[in-house]
Amino acid sequence: MLVARIGVEGGGGLDSKAEMLRRVPLFSRMNGRSLEDVGRLTDEVDLPADRELMHEGEPGREFYLILDGQVRIDRNGRQVNMLGPGDFFGEIALVDGGPRSATATTATQTRLLVLGRREFYSLIDEYPAVRTSVLEALAHRVRNLEPDTPH
Repeated sequence: MLVARIGVEGGGGLDSKAEMLRRVPLFSRMNGRSLEDVGRLTDEVDLPADRELMHEGEPGREFYLILDGQVRIDRNGRQVNMLGPGDFFGEIALVDGGPRSATATTATQTRLLVLGRREFYSLIDEYPAVRTSVLEALAHRVRNLEPDTPH
């Protein structure tokens, strides 16, 4: 799991968004210009606790990156994970075009960066290091879901 505490202060703007992105492991190897490009692709949202972000079985349209707060991941009505700053989710349905594999709900007040499907593909096409990180996270999640299966 990718976890990094991010001390986020201040308001929006590309400079502050680029600084937030720089602290996230998924984007940590990018230069300033690349971070600004990523910042333009994303929408920053602040949400209260108990807000459902995606629902298991529904179509996936967004990729989420947690800047601050906690997000609970449930599968079949049972909590399977708690994600925090630096973690991302929502990529599975975007990669395979299938339905959401879990429900995600904010557990606390949460600040997120959100990418739509088109922006997600633009990001992973333009930045191979990001694509590699997303694929590594997918592989890690598959291994954790099916620990007895040879990979």
